[in-house]
Amino acid sequence: MSPGAPFPLPLSAYPELAGAGLLTILRSRIDADPFNAVATGIFLLAVLHTFFASRFTSAAHALQKRQDARAVASGRTAFPDVAAELLHFLGEVEVVFGLWAVPLAIGIWMSRGWSTVTAYLDGVNYSEAVFVVVIMALASTRPIIELADGMLRKAAAIGGGTPAAWWLTILTIAPLLGSLITEPAAMTIAALLLSRQFYERQPSTVLKYATLGLLFVNISIGGTLTNFAAPPMLMVARPWNWSTAFVFSHFGWRAAAAVVLSTAAYYAWFRKELRSLGAAAPPPMPVGPTIVRRRIPAWVTAVYVGFLMWTVVNAHHPALFIGGFLFFLGFDRATAAYSTLEDFRTPLLVGFFLAGLVIHGGLQAWWIAPVLSRLDRAALFAAATFLTAFNDNALITYLASLVPHLDLRLKLAVVAGSVTGGGLTVIGNAANPAGQALLDRFFDDAVRPVALFAGALIPTLIAAALFLAF
Repeated sequence: MSPGAPFPLPLSAYPELAGAGLLTILRSRIDADPFNAVATGIFLLAVLHTFFASRFTSAAHALQKRQDARAVASGRTAFPDVAAELLHFLGEVEVVFGLWAVPLAIGIWMSRGWSTVTAYLDGVNYSEAVFVVVIMALASTRPIIELADGMLRKAAAIGGGTPAAWWLTILTIAPLLGSLITEPAAMTIAALLLSRQFYERQPSTVLKYATLGLLFVNISIGGTLTNFAAPPMLMVARPWNWSTAFVFSHFGWRAAAAVVLSTAAYYAWFRKELRSLGAAAPPPMPVGPTIVRRRIPAWVTAVYVGFLMWTVVNAHHPALFIGGFLFFLGFDRATAAYSTLEDFRTPLLVGFFLAGLVIHGGLQAWWIAPVLSRLDRAALFAAATFLTAFNDNALITYLASLVPHLDLRLKLAVVAGSVTGGGLTVIGNAANPAGQALLDRFFDDAVRPVALFAGALIPTLIAAALFLAF
């Protein structure tokens, strides 16, 4: 590697190998920059870490339990154990990619020098991560949640307002709202309502994972009714000149049909248990100080909606949506009697997750781009679906937008595949970490990746069939 060479190497800097096989191309790119293999190796370790995160959490709980028992037996006060807390930290899925960014930065430093580390990190686009932090914080406030609750309550009332009716309403309508208010906002609202109307009634483990998988898939495809709400669509709408009308005609109606069919299929499968949840009384509220909640004036809700819309409209302009958020914090403080913006930890963790993901993702173009460019329509759809399970789907479409002279059918296939596979893993779609962070407490230790994959598989296949059939 010559001194002063750009990092990472742009795709145009690699030698052209006309007619060469994929493995030959990949080997030549590793020869051109051996750090490609290092960066991808670290990224794969981070992906593996996400699959074993629940093991760290289980170990942390077991260790803390033993330490508490020893403290009680010896008459001492039990304190959080340092080793247990470290294990719990390693079990937080949201910190995985940021954690593995440390050895990545060390590797770049050792091979290229510290100036390359700072130049690369400064050049990474964190706009999506920051946007998700802001939109999650806004969407989780009491005025927005109660407004969404009221709208969905009317739809759920058609089915009698039972837990099953709420389940159907949230999993059908909320994902499609993502095409207007963005997928992260839709995920936040859907997860908060599901926690209140469904998960707190303690359904079976199988239904918990089926619901989570269905939610992730429906959110991933539900944002494709417009050209501005789904991150993978945002990456290509401008360079490929796709209007909302074009996006809806090629993706939107298929996505809406897939959401309805998948939700109906899972309802038919779990209908007995869903109906039985209505007969069971919800768990009692925890004992504590009484919280008096004042009725929210309409003008306060309208201002909160205004801040939400300002953020959505200016999603590509961090200076504007961050500035708007700072004004919002002042207004939220002034109307503290009606708002509940208290837990800022969850949005920050989700933003940290996405920031770490884009840091790693920016060094994977060397192998993803040649893979995408060598496939036909069906194979490209399958590859995009598969790769999305191990990368943020916006990264897949972004890399596809860099491939020159890509045929329209191939463009449609790669976008369809990326949104179809976005629900299979937590890292598949930018909104998924938000959903996991909000619902994680209902799962023992943590959400298990294999169980999530199983829960999302059938909705993914239904979406794939609809996107490929026409």
